[in-house]
Amino acid sequence: MYRIDRIGDLSVNSGASSLNSMQILEQICAGPDDTFKLGEQIGKQVRAGDVLMLFGGLGAGKTLFTKGILHALDYDIDEVTSPSFTLVNLYKTPDIDVYHIDLWRLSESSDVATEVGLDEILHAEDSAVIIEWAEKLTSFTHDGRIIRVSIEGDGDEPRRISIYRPNE
Repeated sequence: MYRIDRIGDLSVNSGASSLNSMQILEQICAGPDDTFKLGEQIGKQVRAGDVLMLFGGLGAGKTLFTKGILHALDYDIDEVTSPSFTLVNLYKTPDIDVYHIDLWRLSESSDVATEVGLDEILHAEDSAVIIEWAEKLTSFTHDGRIIRVSIEGDGDEPRRISIYRPNE
């Protein structure tokens, strides 16, 4: 079981996993195409029960990375948009449903998990969850895999993308 206790802090509460068994991938993406392609690589490994927490500033490429993930899941990327105003978009891919959540507009002082219905979403069968602006989450618990993606940089400049995921 994984629990987020502080913004951006991943701790393991039980089970055989530990922080020592986390795999860390760091990659410099020269431009938007590389960011999309890295999202595709991660998307090929996404399965039901996964939560992908995306961290990064405005224009870092979180939605572009998400489009890459969904492209790998055989979803029409022209239909993938940032849910900044809707808060949650649902994409039904051939194999799993993907909930795409954007916490940007929500106040860090509020219970953002409750505002977007995260508990209900996490219990949806055959689904994965992608959360943009995950730094606004102060705490939640999840029994499945949590993949943390940190994106530094913006626009057409190179981005440093760090991916933390459990070893399997």
